[in-house]
Amino acid sequence: MSPLKPPRARRVAVVGGARVPFARSDGPYATASNQEMLTAALDGLVERHGLQGPGAVGEFVAGAVLKHSRDFNLARETVLGSTLDPRTPAYDVQQACGTGLQAVIAAANKIALGQTESAVAGGADTASDAPLGVNDRLRRILLEARRAKSPGARVKALAKIRPAHLVPDIPRNAEPRTGLSMGEHAAVTARAWGITREAQDELAAAYERGFFQDLVVPFRGLARDQNLRPGSTVEKLAALKPVFGLDAPGPTMTAGNSTPLTDGAATVLLASEEWAEARGLEPLAYLTAYETAAVDFVGGDVAGGEDGLLMAPAYAVPRMLERAGLGIEDFDLVEIHGAFASQVLATLAAWEKRGLAPVDRARLNTAGSSLATGHPFAATGARVVATLAKLLAERGGPGRGLISVCAAGGQGVTAILERT
Repeated sequence: MSPLKPPRARRVAVVGGARVPFARSDGPYATASNQEMLTAALDGLVERHGLQGPGAVGEFVAGAVLKHSRDFNLARETVLGSTLDPRTPAYDVQQACGTGLQAVIAAANKIALGQTESAVAGGADTASDAPLGVNDRLRRILLEARRAKSPGARVKALAKIRPAHLVPDIPRNAEPRTGLSMGEHAAVTARAWGITREAQDELAAAYERGFFQDLVVPFRGLARDQNLRPGSTVEKLAALKPVFGLDAPGPTMTAGNSTPLTDGAATVLLASEEWAEARGLEPLAYLTAYETAAVDFVGGDVAGGEDGLLMAPAYAVPRMLERAGLGIEDFDLVEIHGAFASQVLATLAAWEKRGLAPVDRARLNTAGSSLATGHPFAATGARVVATLAKLLAERGGPGRGLISVCAAGGQGVTAILERT
């Protein structure tokens, strides 16, 4: 028997996207679960692209960062609660803020290899409905009671419970290895790269042009992203007090140039060219390359800025571009997920240090970054892919776009979209 020939990689089309408006935590979605938000986004995608029929989509890939135990099998449960065919396979992925883009990559790989013709990828996160853990001391006592061999031993174990054990474990926005929040890590990097307050505020100034109207489905009374601040100006942002980096002179990071905690969900439809053509769907763009990287943000060159928590894209993008034979100057649009304005500016500076050309600011985050829309961790990647694909399609001709997403744990996920 002759060996099987490796499959020839196919182009993967980005056909469309749908998401719920992103909302500030403890606001309109305060009682909405990850599954509820993700189902709403998926239903919007199904309706807009006629995906209601049997076997319309090959699979669904999604995830969440802040997950309850009830979010077990989140992607599959979302399918079962949606208008998508219940026979659609689904599975979860998780890579912190890179989750949505990694879901896109996982689905795209199967399409490229001919293992499926179409897939939906996405993610959801709620900072409002974050899981509360049982106090670890209480958990150990309860487990001891469960293991007890007699009623007396069980009572003896339960008698160890004290009022302090009833205080739940509250989720912390901190890296387990360092105890610092993402914002504090970003403040260290901002100092290392000399990122000024003025530069951050200029990048964060908000705007509005109605671009997301056909990418957003109304949910719980919202029809647009709640975080959009059309009245913001550099002068107003300059009046805000710093909230990160207060342990060092001259802190620069404020609530205005940092992303607020956000609730939301997003999805994106991917397919082979043949699948899209057979259904009369025009691809917006094609996913042609992707790269991941990680930095040693614990023992590496953190003080010097090279290995800051959110600096992995500084390594992933140059590697990806070298492999693709491209330079920054070859991109019409650049989408950098902006958890913090300082992080975006530090990434730009790092790319230049590594020999890449400066990014034309007129091509950067032209429809708003996470600073404008908000950042529900696992949803951001799908939001960015759908946004960039539509931006490229709007141009009407050939174009190329770069995606850069930083993630907790010192990781980065990057990708290239093209339209020929």
